[in-house]
Amino acid sequence: MIQIIQQRHKCIGCNACVEAAPARWVMSKKDGKSYLRKSVRKGDYYILKVPDLEYEENLLAAQNCPVNIIQVREV
Repeated sequence: MIQIIQQRHKCIGCNACVEAAPARWVMSKKDGKSYLRKSVRKGDYYILKVPDLEYEENLLAAQNCPVNIIQVREV
């Protein structure tokens, strides 16, 4: 199992995460920022646990983020 953590309030809306992992990330039409699908908000963070098979694409999303607001870790 892996955990994805996003600091959404710092998102600049570049779409890099959506391009890397479109099954998990989407751009909001309301504010133009990326959204981690099915995540739970805890303060300034959006958190989601997903199966290990999603590790590679979400790690790529984190690495491609120009403002480094995505973390992917094993739990």
